[in-house]
This record gives sequence, C-alpha cells and structure tokens, in this order.
Amino acid sequence: MAELQQHSNNNHFPILFSFSVFSRPSSLPVGSGYEVLIQKFLSLYGDQIDIHRKFVIQLFSEEWGQYIDLPKSFVVAGKCKLRLVPLQMTMTTLGNLTPATTVFFCCDMQERFRPAIKYFGDIISVGQRLLQGARILGIPVIVSEQYPKGLGSTVQELDLTGVKLVIPKTKFSMVLPEVEAALAEIPGVHSVVLFGVETHVCIQQTALDLIGRGLEVHIVADSTSSRSMMDRVFALERLARTGIIVTTSESILLQLVSDKDHPKFKEIQNIIKASAPESGLLSKV
Repeated sequence: MAELQQHSNNNHFPILFSFSVFSRPSSLPVGSGYEVLIQKFLSLYGDQIDIHRKFVIQLFSEEWGQYIDLPKSFVVAGKCKLRLVPLQMTMTTLGNLTPATTVFFCCDMQERFRPAIKYFGDIISVGQRLLQGARILGIPVIVSEQYPKGLGSTVQELDLTGVKLVIPKTKFSMVLPEVEAALAEIPGVHSVVLFGVETHVCIQQTALDLIGRGLEVHIVADSTSSRSMMDRVFALERLARTGIIVTTSESILLQLVSDKDHPKFKEIQNIIKASAPESGLLSKV
C-alpha cells in the first residue's frame, strides 16, 4: 500500500492524483495527512471539481488490486496512487441558511490590525450586526484570535457575549482540533457564515478547509477585508469559483429569518434599518 519504502532525498514521495479521467503526478512531504491531500486535489483539479458534491479519497491497494477507501488517519509514508471520487448529494438546499444548521465564524478581528486593514471600522460595524443577529437567532459563534499575545484581543466594539468559543491560534486556518470538537457538539451543522481578516490569508484558508470537510461556506463581503484591496478582490474571486458563496450581511440576516412572520423578524429588521456602511469594499468586489 502506501508504506512502500521508497524514500527520496528531500523527504517527499511521488503521488499520482486521479480525478475523473484525469491523472497528474505530484509529490508530498512524508507525514502529509488527509487535510493536505484534500487541498492538493483542490489545487490540481479545483476548476473541474463540483464543490457542491461530497467526496471520498481512495488509495490503490496492491494487496487487493483495486482502490479502497482512505482511512482518515492516513499519512503519506511512501509512493502511492490516490483518486477523488464524487458522491451524490441533494442540491435543493444549496445556499439555504437556517439558524438550526448554521454557525458563525468571526476570524481575527483584533486591535493590532486596526491601522493596517482597509476599511477596518466598516467591517467591525458590520461584524457587530452579525454577532447581534446571531444572539437573537440563537446561532453559535466561534471566534479566533491570531497570536493574541502579540496582536491583542478582539476589538472592544465586538460584543462577544454568549459566543461558544474564543480560541487563540497561530495557524492561518480557524479549523483547529478545538474548533472541530466544538462543531461536533452542534448537531446538524451544514453552513458556516465566515467574516473577519485577512481575506486572502486566514479567511481563505479557513473557507477551503471547511469545504474540504463538506460544509457550505458563506463569506460576508462587507465584513471581510485585507491590507491590500488587490489581495482581497482576487481571494474572493478565487473562493467564489470554488463554490463558496460570497454575500452580504443583510442578505445573511434576512435569509436566516426567511419570513416577515418569523418571531424574530422585527428584531433583525431593527439591526438592518440603517444600511451597512457603503465603503470602498463593496465597490471593488
């Protein structure tokens, strides 16, 4: 199987990545796991993969002479052949949001980023609307802080009352073991609403990791920014092409109540009575 002891000088092993009728040779470092494999498949075939479907990775087994399902504990330990197999899933709920199946991710909205991030005040203002809406609708919120010892805590304008988890990190992605454990405690999670900084770094990596786990991701364009508008714009364009939904805060909040007769509609309406800031962010999406 993958334990063919064929070591290379740079501690990489050759891997054949197959999807549909395509096969592309590449290599990965020793010890690369399931998450790395998913990202490699996306980097090779992202323009051909229908990201709205679920997938299974399979490994060619010399013992059985055919492909077998890859265990989640798999790590690269030798030359091997892998393929990505799409599974059917219902498409009728694509893009739908309901409070019972949604989690909000607030990424690295910290004090030290204030001078550097474009339109930071605007995205904080919109972020506060989203957090307020989450409290009204009973939606769990997970908050990350990038190296808070050096970069400070989440800005004071954001009220974190009642959030499910505030977690420090050094990794760019919010998808940490503690976050995965928190998600596992929430039954039926289907969608993640993601906002914060920076669009082309932590937001992008978090979104890719989430869709790699079969979750639907909605990025809030008016509450997401970077130091560079070019980085921001190209990140959003790339993410949209992978099937991630790029949307706005008002669209998110109204979709979550879905009906003027919803018992919380008036409270949500009060949040959005004044339009979100019309900053340069929206003119450049």
